[in-house]
Amino acid sequence: MVGGGPAGRAAAAACSDTGLRVTLVDPAPRRVWPHTYGTWRDELPASVPSTALASVQQRMLVHGTDPHEWRRPYAVLDNTALWKHFWRADVVEVTGRAMAAEHGPTGSTVVLKDGRRIAAAVVVDATGPAKALSGGRPAHTSAQQTAVGWVVNAAAAEPFCGPDTGVFMDWRPAPQTRGGWPTFLYAVHLGPDRVLLEETSLARRPALPLALLRRRLAGRLAAAGLDEAERIDEERVRFPVDDQLPRPGRVIPFGAAAGFVHPATGFSVATSLRRAPWLAAAISAGLPSGPAVAARASWSILWPPNAVAAHVLRHRALRALLSLPPDLVPVFFEAFFRLDEPHRREFLAAEASPAGTAAAMSALFRGSPWKIRRRLVLGGLSVGHPPARHGLGGG
Repeated sequence: MVGGGPAGRAAAAACSDTGLRVTLVDPAPRRVWPHTYGTWRDELPASVPSTALASVQQRMLVHGTDPHEWRRPYAVLDNTALWKHFWRADVVEVTGRAMAAEHGPTGSTVVLKDGRRIAAAVVVDATGPAKALSGGRPAHTSAQQTAVGWVVNAAAAEPFCGPDTGVFMDWRPAPQTRGGWPTFLYAVHLGPDRVLLEETSLARRPALPLALLRRRLAGRLAAAGLDEAERIDEERVRFPVDDQLPRPGRVIPFGAAAGFVHPATGFSVATSLRRAPWLAAAISAGLPSGPAVAARASWSILWPPNAVAAHVLRHRALRALLSLPPDLVPVFFEAFFRLDEPHRREFLAAEASPAGTAAAMSALFRGSPWKIRRRLVLGGLSVGHPPARHGLGGG
C-alpha cells in the first residue's frame, strides 16, 4: 500500500482484516491528515463509527440566485479518530517515498527514493492526485478545485451558519469582487467551538490562485464584521477534479489516484471508505491465481461498466460548466438547487447509476433558462441516454 491518506489507510485496514499481510509506505505514516473532509452522512459506510465524526450539520444552506435549505445531514470527519479507527497493529509502516514499481510473474517490487526495495504480491497506489506509481500527472493542464478557509470561533461564524447548520454553496459574490470566475462560500462546523469558512473555486482551468481566494474571503468576512484577529487557523486546498480513469495494469490505483474525485463536489473520501472492502475482497480472491489476476479483478470491481458510464456523464457536465461565462455559473447552480431531491442526490452520490445521472442531467437541462441550455449544448452536455460504449476516458 503506497500512500497513508484516508484512502490508503482504509484500504490497508480492509486488506489486513481480510487476512492479507500489508506494508504501508508513506513519507510520514504517523501524521494525522491536515485537511478537512466532509460528506453527506448517509453516504458513509456503517462501519465508520459516530466517534469518528467531528460534527454533523442537520441542514445545509445553498444559494444560487435565491436561498434554499437542504434537510440532509452533512458530516465532517474527525481525522484523528478516523486515523485511529483504521490503524492496525499488523500493518507494517515504512517511512519513505515510492518512486517506481517493477513487476514480475510472481509479484512486484516497490522502489523508494532512497534506493530501498520492498517486495509485494500486489501494489496499491493511494497517493492521491500525484499518482506516484500510476503514471503521474498528465501533461495537460487540469481543471482544479482551489480554496482558502479560515477557522474561526463558532460565535464569530454565526452570521453565516448557526448551530447544526452549514453552508454547502453560497454563490453570492464576495464584496468588491470585480468580475472574473465566480467563487462560493462553504462553511462547516469542525466541532462544538470551531467553524471553517472557506472561499472555494469549484473547478477552473487554469486554477484560480489562492491569493485571489484569500482576498475574496477576507472581503466577505469583513463585510460580516470578522477581521484577521478572528482567524484561528487557515486551510488551503488545491486538487484536480477532471482526471481520467486509470487503465488496468499491475499497479492498482485507489482513492483519488483511481479517479474517485466527484467533479461536481470534489468529494472522494466517502467513496474510498465504501470501496475499501471491495478492493480487499478482490485482491484476496484473485491472488491464488496470481498477482496479475488480482490486479485485473480489483480494477473490475472498483470500476464496473455502470460506474464508468456515470463517471463519463459527470465529466461531460463538468466540461459544460467550464464552458459557461462567469455570470451564468450562479444561474446554473440555481437550476440545480431547484431540482427534486432524488435528482440532486443521484447526481451528487458517491455511487451513482448512469441512468440516474442521465435523468438528473436531463432534468437540469429542462429546468434551466434558455441562455443556459444553449451554452450547455455548445459545451457538450449530453442529456440523452448514457453512452452505449464504456470507454476509459472521462476527463
